[in-house]
Amino acid sequence: MAEKRKTYKIQDAAGAVGEVRVADEVVAIIAGLAATDVDGVASMAGNITYDLVSKLGVKGLSKGVKINIAENVVTVDMVLNIEYGKNILETCKTVQDRVKSAIETMTGLEVAEVNINIANVDMEEKKGK
Repeated sequence: MAEKRKTYKIQDAAGAVGEVRVADEVVAIIAGLAATDVDGVASMAGNITYDLVSKLGVKGLSKGVKINIAENVVTVDMVLNIEYGKNILETCKTVQDRVKSAIETMTGLEVAEVNINIANVDMEEKKGK
């Protein structure tokens, strides 16, 4: 059975030919891609279900991201893995700025909060030295 996805209208321009709607998962994907592009972010943190599904070959770009949209205002909750040796506060501030900018630029929705939880420190780079 197909899962019903939540969508939100992002266009109300006068004279528009039709409406433009975006799924909440699209907003989550935008947030995840913006976050993983920041230096110091090792990866998005997943949960057991995601990790099991990804081992079977199914990938989800919105892993570790929860989106809440109310009246065209977005709240983002993210769980990240940080690279060892990186300043957590500076890295998270950069993530917050980039995620907010990406969502607002691409969708026109207002971002009220980008909340970040750090799940793990990735030691891979330290081991390689």
